[in-house]
Order: sequence, then structure tokens, then C-alpha cells
Amino acid sequence: MDKRFSMGACLPSFGSCADRYCLSGYGGVSTVAGMLDLAEQVEGLDGLELVGNWHINDKNMKEMKSLFAAKGIKVCMVVPDLWTQAKWGRGSLASSESRVRKDAVNEVKKSMDWAEELGCPYVDVWPGQDGYDYPFQADFTSAWKWMKDGIAECAGYNKKVKVLAEYKLKEPRTHCYLNSAAKTVLLLQGIPNTGVLLDVGHSLAAGENMAEAAAFLAGYNLLDYIHLNDNYRTWDDDMIVASVNIPEYLELAYWLLKLKYRGWLTLDIFPYREEKLPAVRNCFSWIERLFDAVEKKGLKDVEKVVRKGDANESVSLVRELLTGKI
Repeated sequence: MDKRFSMGACLPSFGSCADRYCLSGYGGVSTVAGMLDLAEQVEGLDGLELVGNWHINDKNMKEMKSLFAAKGIKVCMVVPDLWTQAKWGRGSLASSESRVRKDAVNEVKKSMDWAEELGCPYVDVWPGQDGYDYPFQADFTSAWKWMKDGIAECAGYNKKVKVLAEYKLKEPRTHCYLNSAAKTVLLLQGIPNTGVLLDVGHSLAAGENMAEAAAFLAGYNLLDYIHLNDNYRTWDDDMIVASVNIPEYLELAYWLLKLKYRGWLTLDIFPYREEKLPAVRNCFSWIERLFDAVEKKGLKDVEKVVRKGDANESVSLVRELLTGKI
């Protein structure tokens, strides 16, 4: 695979993929070692994301370092678990309880320690439980301040590890506080050592254009990392890349090339009922061909169409990129 970018995957992409209806998963391996065995069979894969306390902890750190070193695979992200424990049920960084907020900050700091030990430059803060479900359930001004203060404390803890914030419209709460690219930029203003993880599925579900979101974040120097998946815009389905929104993916490929993005492109897919290796390979094949198509046409020629703003030419361009014919 042509190495334009560092290519990664979330480790659960290779796992049994449990959901709230089938807690045991739909089949597949459940150990880190087993998932690593599958991952090393994917050509072009450079790194894997790990979730704190799911995959790594203080007790197994030495074992994990040895496993990854033996496979020649990097740890590209450590994600503090701020959503699966009952104590986060009413919030983590933005909880109304100071004790819970302190626990959340410590959880992020612990993940930063693990990331540094694993040679990983990022942690991903996804505050999925920070939000509300009903009217009159949230103190909006206090919650925003608590979240900002928590992010700032974490970002100042270890300059060797950058704190990335990931936004999502909803789930597990019906309303998440951090729910758009614009609000994430506002949250991080004035906080050094921070950036944004753009999950394109979250962007789609939030009604955004993923290419616009990428360009917007890059304009603020905050586009550090990207999760790739797909959905029907109504939910975060974590489907195979470009299985639904091919034109938008072509536009994203163009903008990432134009922006000279050189960060990680990491799969965040959940192939519940699908075979894991073919699903991941399918994603990587689509990614490569999307970028190939744009580069074959040429950035300057694509830019001419973009600048003209003519819908017929835009639609014709998509057809040409997909088929090679006008």
C-alpha cells in the first residue's frame, strides 16, 4: 500500500464486537494477543489504538510492550475509558460531582502515562457521558467550565503526550456537550498541547460535511488525527469505509491532500457480523483508491472545479473520479 499516511485501526475492529443486544459479541477473538495476530495480517497497517483498562493497565504494561514490539506495530493512540463505568453515568469531566471530575482527570493522566511508556504521542478524550437526556437536567455554563478546566489540567500534565478531544452528537447521552467541530474548537481555545480527533462518522451523524470539518479544524491548527468509518447520518454505525458516502469520501481525500495532512488515518469500524480481516482490508483498499483517484486527476484540476462552484461540473467530477470517464 502506498504510504501517504500512517494507517491505523482501533483494536476492537479485530475483536468479537459486542453490542448492547449481544454482550458476548458476534464471534471472533477476545484477547489482545489474538487481535494482534489478526492485525499483523493486514498489509499497510502501522498502528493500533488501545483503550485504557480494556487492553492496557499497570499490571500488563511490560507484556503489551513486548507483544507490540514482536509484531512491529505501533500504539498510535491510548483512549481513557470515560464511558463504560457506572460512576461516569452522569458525566465524567463535566460531572456535577467534584469527586467524579477528579477521577476523570486522573483517568486521563493515567492513560497519558501509559501512552508515554508505549511511545505513543496521543490520548483521545471522548467525553461521551458528558451531556444530558432531559430538559432542565443540565447546568450548561458550569458543565462547560468544568470540561474546559479538566482538559486544561490534563493537557498541562505531560507535554510529551498531546490531549485530543473527540466530539459526537449523541450516544450514550441523547445530547453530548461536545457535539460539533465548532464547539470543540471553542473548547480548546487557549489550551496548549491539545488538538482534535475527527471521527468522520461522528461528523456525518452530526449533519456536518466531513471535508468541511477537516478543513475547518486544520484552519485552527487542530486537525491531529482522523477516525474513518461510515454511516447513514442517523447514527454512529461504524460501517466499512466508503460503503455509503462515496462522493463525500472523495471530497475528504481531496481536502486532506490539499491540506497536506500527514497524521494518522485510523479505522474505527465495528464489523459485528462480518469477517474482521476482509472488513479491514476493504477499508484500506477503499482509502487507497480514493486518494489514487484524486491524485490521478490532479489537485489543480480538482481545485478548478471546486472554485467554479458549478453543480453540474461537480457531479461530473465525481463520476470521472469513480469511473475514469466524464
